[in-house]
Amino acid sequence: MSIEPQAFMSTLEKRVCLTTEDKALLKSEADWGKEIAPEMAEHFYAYLGRDEEMNGILTATDGRIHRLRETFIEWFHEMFTGMDDWGKDYAERRWKIGLVHVRIGIGPQHVVPAMATVIREAGHRAKKDGKSEEIKDALGRICMIDLAFIEQAYVEVSSEAVLRETGWTEGLFRRLIATGANSM
Repeated sequence: MSIEPQAFMSTLEKRVCLTTEDKALLKSEADWGKEIAPEMAEHFYAYLGRDEEMNGILTATDGRIHRLRETFIEWFHEMFTGMDDWGKDYAERRWKIGLVHVRIGIGPQHVVPAMATVIREAGHRAKKDGKSEEIKDALGRICMIDLAFIEQAYVEVSSEAVLRETGWTEGLFRRLIATGANSM
């Protein structure tokens, strides 16, 4: 059931309507993205840190929160640069970031509202800095792609674990999920 990151990226670009113009605009604002990345990291981790469960995950090991902040700053800036024009390297890095979220326990119920906080705060900062509405929209679209990678990592890891442990086929697993969803 594992995804191919670049194909997933391509599908998501179509779904959220990330355009060539959006990419050009993001690249043109890469310096601004790098400038505000530490501030966005602070908003992201301040939001997550207010939750007792998340705070425990973030501070579970010495230096984890510092490493996560540094990774966030890189991640945020990469949304503006696209690394390789939002190609294979970008997609694979996003997939790996999703897997890290699964591994350390930052679930969708935490990361989705935290991402919304980042989008809101980046929008406030864009307005304050006199940036266009278009940059806010483009940033929102690329954030949704990155968020989809994180959520898909949970789906893929969970599905693979169930299939491996039970020996079920993918078809049987999907039927059981559909049956379960219909009964709720």
